[in-house]
Formats: sequence, C-alpha cells, structure tokens
Amino acid sequence: MPGSVEPLKLVGVQIPYHFRCPISLELMSDPVTVSTGQTYDRSSIESWVATGNTTCPVTRCPLFVSDPGSHFSLTLIPNHNLRRLIQDWCVANRTFGIERIPTPKQPADPFLVRSLLSHLSSPSAPPASRLASLRRLLSLARDSDKNRSLIASLGAHHALLPILFSSSSKEDHLHYSHHVLEALAILSLFQISHCSESDCTAIASDPEKVAFLSRLLFHPSSMEVRINAAALIEATVAGTQSQDLRTQVSGAKGIFEGVVALLREADQAHPRAAKVGLKALFALCLVKQTRHLAVAAGAPDALVDRLADCSGGADAERALATVELLCRVPSGCAAFGAHALSVPLLVKTILKISDRATEYAAGALLTLCTAVERCQREAVTAGVMTQLLLLVQSDCTERAKRKAQMLLKLLRDSWPDDSGGKNSDYFACSEVVVPL
Repeated sequence: MPGSVEPLKLVGVQIPYHFRCPISLELMSDPVTVSTGQTYDRSSIESWVATGNTTCPVTRCPLFVSDPGSHFSLTLIPNHNLRRLIQDWCVANRTFGIERIPTPKQPADPFLVRSLLSHLSSPSAPPASRLASLRRLLSLARDSDKNRSLIASLGAHHALLPILFSSSSKEDHLHYSHHVLEALAILSLFQISHCSESDCTAIASDPEKVAFLSRLLFHPSSMEVRINAAALIEATVAGTQSQDLRTQVSGAKGIFEGVVALLREADQAHPRAAKVGLKALFALCLVKQTRHLAVAAGAPDALVDRLADCSGGADAERALATVELLCRVPSGCAAFGAHALSVPLLVKTILKISDRATEYAAGALLTLCTAVERCQREAVTAGVMTQLLLLVQSDCTERAKRKAQMLLKLLRDSWPDDSGGKNSDYFACSEVVVPL
C-alpha cells in the first residue's frame, strides 16, 4: 500500500498515506483494525461488509472470526494510537483550515449487551445490580442508532417489557420504581424498525398495559417520563397491524388528553416533547374511528399553536398531515374553522415547506372552505388565490395540484371582481378526481 498510495493533497497540505483509509482514500476519523491486522476507517469497512463482502480489502483474508459463543462476528479494534496521531496532525495543520477530528464514541460490544440483557432477565439478580444494568444499557442506547439497533436485535424487548409492565407498575399511582422508568426510557429510544409486530401487539392487546402507558402521560414530576410514554405509545400504534387493536389503543381513556397536553407544554427545555407529541398524535389520528376524541381533547388548538411555532421540516409536515386528518371529522372541521389562525397559517405554508406539506395544507383548506363559507373569504383575504395559481404551475405532486384546482373552482365566487381572476383558465378545468 505505501508504494501504491501517494500522499493526498488537501487545502495545500499533504495527508500522509497511513492516515488515509485504504477503501475511501480519505482521512480516517475513526480508525479500526480488523482481524487481518489492516486498519480502515470504521464507516468504510462497515459499508464494505454491509454490501456482502467477507474478506479484507487489502489481504483478501477472511474478516469474520468465531467468538466463544460460536457466533461469527466482525471484530473491529479501535486504533487509538493512530487516531491520536491523526488528531495531532490535524492540530498541527489547523492554519490550513483542517479541523481536529473528534474522539469517536465506541460502539457497544455485543458481548456486553448480551451480558446485560441476560442479567436483567435473571430472577435471582439483586435489584441494585439490575438497576445498574438498566442504566448501562440506557447509556449505550443514547450513544447512537447503531447501538440501539444492536440492543434491539439481541432481544432487548423480551428483557425490558416484563420490567416495564411488572405487577407493581400497574398499581394506580404515579410513584413508580426506578427500574420501571429506566426500562421505559430505553424502550422509548427504539425506532419502529427496531420493534417487532409481536411486541407491539402484546402491548396493544392488553388494556392494562395501555392504561398504564396512558397514566404515565400525566406523570406529575417528570416531563421525560411523559415524553417516553408518548414515544412508546406511538411505536405501539404504528407497529400494530390489527385495525381493531389500533382502535383499542387510540380509544383508551385519557390517551389523547395526555398527548395533547404534552404537545401544549413542549418548550425549549424539552425539545423532544414537540416532536414525540406530534408523532404520537399523528399515529393515533390515523385511526379514523377515534378522531373525534382527539378533537374533544383539544388537538385542533394545540396543532394550530404548534404550526405557528414550526419553522419547517418533518414536524411541520406531520402537524399538517394531522390537521388534514382531523378536518375530515365534522367536529374537527368546525374546531379548525373557528380558530382565527387556522386558515392564514394553512395558506402561508403552501409552497413554503415541502411538496408533502403543500399537499396536506391544500387538502385541509379544501375541506374547510367546502364546509365553512367564512373560511373561503378568510382564505382569499390571506392570498390563497395567488398561492394556488402558482401551485398548479409548479412541480408539486399531482395530488396537490388536483386539490388546488378543486379549491380554485370552489373559491371562484370569492375572487374580487376587479382582479381578473375569474377569467383564469385554471377555473375552466372540468372534472377533478378527489384523491383517496
């Protein structure tokens, strides 16, 4: 390799060949040594293996070795000395604009995770040591998504769910053990992809477990507990295929009230609250049989307030999608129609955030303006006609354009006589199919 790889030039300085990954030829930020003795950047060698390669790129020798449990695994040993040399070199060349690479957090050791989970599942383990194992797992889970995927793949749910829903946790009070709350915190970090359908179904099919999670949404002293409960509720609903079970969860007493309260009370001190609250509310509102419960819990006002604070991104998209869903319920349509900011905010978001957001906003406006004549005048006053005319000429989705055309036809009589808008060719569109 020294003879075949020349020093790489970067902003006027040469990177030594032994600081470069043999795969990417880039400066290594997390050098690791494999079983063949070769060193690579962690992300590069992991990508190499993820594409199906099982041999060392340099030596062509096998990368996988058998561990004591007869599992074949890829062993990556952090090369701390080389990483420190690279960091020192970065500092020495900072005048050339080279930033020092940060010290990477090491991924969780599968053997350690298996040991911790085994300890948690042991009935004879002392409470104090089980709590220590829970806290160690939580620390690992918080470090990276890769760690969370590893912990989930090794059967974390089988060890954590019995702790979360232990007999003591079902008591009707809000002073739960540290074991319960630590287990909840770990489970709340897992993505939907980390959760099996059987785990979600096991929770959704048990009214006591659902009621327990609902009670946690009202924890009197910890916002984190409320956020974690909402995250697990969202994962449960989204991971359950049975429509009957999803309806059972979304219809549980107090569940909408708890999620809406979390959304209302989200602040800068708890940035996860708004994101998790919106995800949970959207997942629950996908069940059309219980959307009226969301309206009764005050979801429309909370969503309008959240939209006023959203700067864009996935949170705004999810909020707009939920608004459109609730507008399909008569009571929801009436609630949004009665809020002075609903229509102006929806008009404002058209073509401002994303194609999806535009589609949701146009759909919600179409429903509101069809049901409430006053909303038509408010939309025109807010400048919706110009927005819609721009929308139908844009590269937005066909569904969004069809909704915009329908809304233009609906608002034709509200267009000012002296504007010339009534003569627009976009009002001449004939039949428009309502997207499903």
